[in-house]
Amino acid sequence: MAQRVVRMPMTKARRTLGALVRGVHVDGDVVVLEKDGIPVAGLVDIDVLEDYLDASDPELREHIRQSMEDYRAGRTRPLRDVLEEIEAEEPE
Repeated sequence: MAQRVVRMPMTKARRTLGALVRGVHVDGDVVVLEKDGIPVAGLVDIDVLEDYLDASDPELREHIRQSMEDYRAGRTRPLRDVLEEIEAEEPE
């Protein structure tokens, strides 16, 4: 589904906030709020915001970089082996 970007003056957005939020959450719309024709804020679904915040986290980015380095260097194990190891460690 193509993402729809809606540009709207803040005065109109105030009156239609419920419908805007529904469109953002249900349909994946992005709403650009404008004041005097200038974009000043945006509405996005919470999942999009969380992804953005995660991607902005320096610790997470460093962890991903190190993981990719390990992967490229062949320092990985099959998931099946890891799961078997975890199951063997669980107390009965």
